[in-house]
Amino acid sequence: MTFVDNGSSGVPLPDGELVTAAPPKGAIAGTRYSVKALYAHRELLGLLVRREIKSRYKDSSLGLVWSLLRPLTMLLIYYVAIGKFLGAERSIPQFAIFVFTGLTAWGLFSDIISSSTSSIVANSGLIKKVYLPREIFPLATVGSAGFNFLVQFAILLLATIALGQAPLSPSLWLLPLSLVALLLVAFSVGLLLSALNVYLRDVQHLVEVLLLVMFWASPIVYSYQFVHSALGGGWLEQLYLANPFTPIVLGFQKSMWLAGAEQLWPPYLELRLAVVCLVSLAFLWLAQRIFAKLEGNFAQEL
Repeated sequence: MTFVDNGSSGVPLPDGELVTAAPPKGAIAGTRYSVKALYAHRELLGLLVRREIKSRYKDSSLGLVWSLLRPLTMLLIYYVAIGKFLGAERSIPQFAIFVFTGLTAWGLFSDIISSSTSSIVANSGLIKKVYLPREIFPLATVGSAGFNFLVQFAILLLATIALGQAPLSPSLWLLPLSLVALLLVAFSVGLLLSALNVYLRDVQHLVEVLLLVMFWASPIVYSYQFVHSALGGGWLEQLYLANPFTPIVLGFQKSMWLAGAEQLWPPYLELRLAVVCLVSLAFLWLAQRIFAKLEGNFAQEL
């Protein structure tokens, strides 16, 4: 009787042949194998997503309320500190909706990257015992982050309706495009970082610093009009727009922030979002191939 060679445990085979459970090495064949493996484990993925959600509120009396307290607290801080004290609300109409829209998009983006970066290490016990597609762990964090996003987005939508600013405009179609771009960017980066973090644990701490920089390098608590006024449309402004999260958050704002319809927006925002989607798809494929190269020694490193 022989066993499946999976790097950590064996599964008996009746035919007496040694079959590897590792993904094939070909660039296309390996990607196709990983996608099929994830689809075959879709029920397990659902269980992992539910486990991630439950673990966040384990032994908590308030439960889902905590998913609202952090963004609402940030909204209050930025609204008072930047909107009132620094006078941003005088030049940004419906400043509360503007800020909360950016914070909602940022919450999903940062949650996916930070959680997926540590997802392999956090599930080391399971990885060392059984074989399953390792990509399932970063993907599960996308599901749990998406659940929190839906809760926050529901509050944002209710707030726009309560203020008479329901996002019923021709720009609403930018919302799904921006959301797809966000998910592609965040998951591709998180997938790559989750593999690197197994070999270099400082990665998860570096991510925290980079996310802090990226937050202030994106038009979340200040409008793009401020950036244009400061940089004057030169190469520095184009460098600023090269940040993939910048057109994403601008897409969220243009679709949900009805009072900002007359504000200045970067030219070809729709095209920029489409480019982000296409580049992110290519980067996701590259990240998955690097992940597949590194996952062979996960069990030993963990």
